[in-house]
Parts: sequence; C-alpha cells; structure tokens
Amino acid sequence: MTDTRIAEPASTEADIAVLDHWVGGAPWSGESHRTAPVYDPARGIVQREVRLASTADVDAAVEIARAASGGWRDASIAKRQTVMFAFREIVNARKEELAAILTSEHGKVTSDALGEIARGLEVVELACGAASLTKGAYSENVSTGVDVYSLRQPLGVVGIISPFNFPAMVPLWFFPVAIAAGNAVVLKPSEKDPSAANWLAAAMTEAGLPDGVLNVVHGDKEAVDALLVHPDVRAISFVGSTPIAKYIFETASAHGKRVQALGGAKNHMLVLPDADLDLAADAAVNAGFGSAGERCMAISVVLAVDAVADELVTRVKQRMATLRTGDGTRGTDMGPLITGVHRDKVAGYIDVASADGATVVVDGRDDEFDGDPDGFWLGPTLIDRVPTSSSVYRDEIFGPVLSIVRVDGYEDGLRIINGSPYGNGTAIFTNDGGAARRFQREVQVGMVGINVPIPVPVAYHSFGGWKDSLFGGAKAYGEHGFDFFTQEKAITSRWLDPSHGGLNLGFPQHE
Repeated sequence: MTDTRIAEPASTEADIAVLDHWVGGAPWSGESHRTAPVYDPARGIVQREVRLASTADVDAAVEIARAASGGWRDASIAKRQTVMFAFREIVNARKEELAAILTSEHGKVTSDALGEIARGLEVVELACGAASLTKGAYSENVSTGVDVYSLRQPLGVVGIISPFNFPAMVPLWFFPVAIAAGNAVVLKPSEKDPSAANWLAAAMTEAGLPDGVLNVVHGDKEAVDALLVHPDVRAISFVGSTPIAKYIFETASAHGKRVQALGGAKNHMLVLPDADLDLAADAAVNAGFGSAGERCMAISVVLAVDAVADELVTRVKQRMATLRTGDGTRGTDMGPLITGVHRDKVAGYIDVASADGATVVVDGRDDEFDGDPDGFWLGPTLIDRVPTSSSVYRDEIFGPVLSIVRVDGYEDGLRIINGSPYGNGTAIFTNDGGAARRFQREVQVGMVGINVPIPVPVAYHSFGGWKDSLFGGAKAYGEHGFDFFTQEKAITSRWLDPSHGGLNLGFPQHE
C-alpha cells in the first residue's frame, strides 16, 4: 500500500495539502469548506490542512456506513477474520511508515510511535479471534422439550471519537473489535493529528474490507455533535478529557445510544520505604515523561514516603539529566508537545507551583532542545513538595511535569489516592507482598500496577478506570469490547415430537 491517496490530496491556494475524509473506501472532500491547520510540532509550522466536516457531511458518511452495514453483518465470521488477519500483516509490515506519520503530526519519538503501533496491534490480534468472543450459549431441556440459547449480533453503525495523544493506538482499540463483531464504523479522529486514521482506513480497504464499513470523518465539535445525535448511530466510543467524556456520555445517552466514554486521569505512584529505589526512579522517569507526558496512563504524581523521599528525588533528578528532548527523528528520548498553545499551558504550571510553595527541582523551560527553535518544546520538569491544594496536583496537566507529594506512610498515600476524583491508573512500589496485596484490594482505581508504573492491560483484558475516569461502565477492548459492540438475543425453542397429541395452552410443565 502506498500513501499517495492520503498524503497527496488537493492543495489550497497557498499550496498546502488538504487532507480529505475517507468515506466509502476512498478519499472524500464532503461539502464543507472549513479546514484546520495540522502542525509539525517539532518545527512549529503548518504542514497541511484537514477538512472539518459539517453536519451534512457526517450524515452522508453515516448513510454510507448504514448501507454497508447490512452486507457486512451477513458476512461470515471467517470472512471477517480473513480481513483482520490481512490488516494485521499490512500494518506490521509497514509500521515504520505509520510511525513516521505519528512523529510528524504528534511529535512523539520514533521508538514511542512504534510502541504505540505494537500495542494497537495487540487488539487487532484479539479481533482475529472474534469467533470465540462472539459465541452465544446454549441450555438444553430447560423445561421438558424446551431449549434456550443466545446469539450475539452486531449493533449496526457505531461512532468512534479518538484523541490526539494516540492517533493510531486508540482507534485500534475500538474499530477492529467493532468491525470483527459485524458493525460498520464512522471514526472521528483528532483534527490535530488526523492522517494516521486515513492510513489505517486505507490499510483496511487493502485488506479486503468492503467499501463503507470503515469511514473516517474529520472535524471539530460540529462533527462530534452530529455523531452523538444521529439516529442511525447505535453506539459511541470515546477517549479524552473528563469534561468532554461526561458531555459525550450525557448527550449520546440522551439520544438512546450505548456509550463507553473514557475520561481523564491523575495517576499516582506510591513508593514505600522498602521499595527498590533504582527501580522506582526508573519507573517514575519512564512513566512521567514518555510521550512527553501526553497520555492518560502517565504517572504525574509520585507519593514518596518521607523516609525515602530525599533519596528518591535525587535519583529521579539524576536520570532526568540524561534525557534528550528534541525532534523525534533524531534518536531523542522525548519530543515536543502537540501545539504551542498546549505547551504554554503546561509550562504555566511551573510558575503556579512556585507560587503555591512547591520546589521546582528541574525546570523544563531551561532545557536544551535538539530541534528547530520554533518547535513546541518543554523539557522534563520535576516539582517537589507539591501541596495537594495546588492546581499542579489537582489538574490533569497532560505534559512532562512530574510532581512529588510527600506522605507519612502507606495509609496517608492510600488516603490521597482514594480522595482523587479520578480513578484511572495507579501503582505501588514495594518489596512487601502483604502491602501490595492490601493495596490492590483497597485502592479505588480501575487499573493497578505492582512495581509496574503503567499498568495498561493486555488486549484480552479490558482497559478502563473508575470514578471520573470512565462514564458508561463499558471498558475498551477485551471481553468488554465485544460485549459493547454486540447485542444479545435470547431464543426459547420447542420442537414438538410428532406424537405430542393435542393442544396445551398453559406454561410448559416439568416432568
């Protein structure tokens, strides 16, 4: 597969390429003339424009998906699996090509981009096993001569709204499962880094997916709202911030749709005095600054028990000094932030920390950057003694800012974690098995790591948090994913023996 249909659409008067939607198995411009800039964050320049769909454009894409959904629903499971196997091979063979797109539009370093693709492929591999994950159940002779069985059937057309921070992985969390289960999809990726979605859709077409089963519509709030209220869209999957997740859940639910809306996070890592401090320091740096901190599973708060806090801060600072921030194509450790506006917002928290009495140990604004001076740079930042009353602690900063909150011990740390409105991910670092077991039982968070800083479940378990980190109750991928994208039908049957003799209008009787 070449990416000519993706990277070489029509040009504007300024000779900047415009990325089309992908509808009905091909690029599609729609009727709207609105566009938005797509930046190269490592250079701080607009590298292309992306079309922003109108409500009418979304309606047209949904109609194409609806028309395609009937034939795909009737396709055999073997056919669906064949497409998924082929898609997996295409993406795996050309992952460097996709990774280059991620680095160009998001800014993440090449190794991080390849890691994102690998985690997304885990869900594709799960979807290849759709036959075993969409089976019903059968109970024979529940009453005399009566059997009951269930079927799992697709919903029809489903909508997916994905965020900027993982432009390949998050769509891969959802659409392979939805399509393997027999649905048609309309995907609305982030307008900040949209090209990966078109690349994936083109790869699905090459893999043999019928036209119209996977469609990509680019846009902003107008496109989102059109999906949320469209009567033919049966379900909505979303990943993003908590305020938007809540809006998505409330709006789509009010229009009769099932919703899985994964929201924001403020993930804590509790370090007990008996922990391996080298392991904990490595974990804090990796989990705090990977992908420039722009991930919902980033560790943004280290709860350090007083007895080891000074030593842990020293070791974290030492490791941070070895990190190179710069252009993701140059072998650096951390890339730029997604936009200049977001960079400035994240950097503003450093001043807030000082005003709130915290200690700025490493100021990422003072870093040296291996890249264009106009890139959206902010280096890894370490802030110690952050009060829990500060917005630096309370807010989901979504950038390379690691806060140290000092605690008296296990109980104090657990109290702080459970007091957070978020419940996405958490971790404990300890060599005490009893403390770890108690933590996994008592902590009020959906995903827990024990000496593992980013506890993202593998594809055959499901991803999702608690509290304000998840709305709708349905988690992503795994069994939850197949349950979400299918509906159960229970059938009660009785095939009477020819010698049954006569009518019986009453309830079945046990004999």
